Amino acid sequence: MTKHSVHRRPSLTQRLRGASGEVLKFAVVGVIGIVVNFGVSNAMIHATHWAPVRCSVIGTAVAILVNYVGYRYWVYGESDAASRRREITLFLVFSGIGLLIENGTVWFTTYSLGMTGTLALNASKMAGTGVATLFRFFSYRTWVFKAMPELAEHEQQPGQPVVVAQAERILAAEESNQYAK
Repeated sequence: MTKHSVHRRPSLTQRLRGASGEVLKFAVVGVIGIVVNFGVSNAMIHATHWAPVRCSVIGTAVAILVNYVGYRYWVYGESDAASRRREITLFLVFSGIGLLIENGTVWFTTYSLGMTGTLALNASKMAGTGVATLFRFFSYRTWVFKAMPELAEHEQQPGQPVVVAQAERILAAEESNQYAK
């Protein structure tokens, strides 16, 4: 690509093909998180006899920790890790919103509908998990785990390692973010 060539945006079909691998990996990590979430929630409620919402929140919190490791190192391992503090902060904010969405359904089922059995807990948790998963997927890929922008040929000096060029680009982006504030 030359300095004067036009960068074309990929077609919708190309973007969907590119996202399919990401969606599959996100789903695998998500399923592991769901198993952890439901396992911890149900174990807590049966072992402690605490309120369903408290047990559900604990299960969700443990799953958030497990999911972060999966997303960071497997699903979005190629993303820009220059600002890990920003990433973790945004991950926790969006995960917290997802936690409220998910456990809001448990709260509604328990305290508004008066349904307190294991089936009611798991059904309401599954409904909330579905909505929260959609929210998390779009939030994580849009704001939390941003992909490193590709280097154009003209941005790399001849003989310069790609890592050096990427590091310079990250530093320049960080500097421009600081000046924008």
